[in-house]
Amino acid sequence: MGKITAERVTSWYDLMDSAYDAKDIREVCRELGHVPIIDMNRRRGKVVAMESDRARRYRNRTSAERVNSRLKDNCGGRMVRVRGKPKVHTHLMFGVLVIFAEALLGLL
Repeated sequence: MGKITAERVTSWYDLMDSAYDAKDIREVCRELGHVPIIDMNRRRGKVVAMESDRARRYRNRTSAERVNSRLKDNCGGRMVRVRGKPKVHTHLMFGVLVIFAEALLGLL
C-alpha cells in the first residue's frame, strides 16, 4: 500500500498505529525515503517512547482518525446507499459539512 501511495503523493512521513509495527514495514518506508512513525506494539514487550518530534506528528494522526470515526459512526459514512462516484462524494461531503458545523458551533 505504501508503494502505491508513494507513486501518487509526495510525502516524507508514514504514520501508522501499532498494528503495523513490523520490521519489514519499517524497512519499506525507509526504502521509499519516508520516515516511519509507527506506534510500538505493546505485545512485543518493552515499549520505547517515541522521539518528541515524531510523537507530535503522531498526535495529528489521531485527530484525523477521530474525524474519520465521527464521519462513519454519526454522519452516514459507514452506510452509503447511493451508487456512483459523484453521489457517494456528495453524501460524504454532507457528513463532513455536519462535522465542520458542529465544530464551528462548539467554538461559539
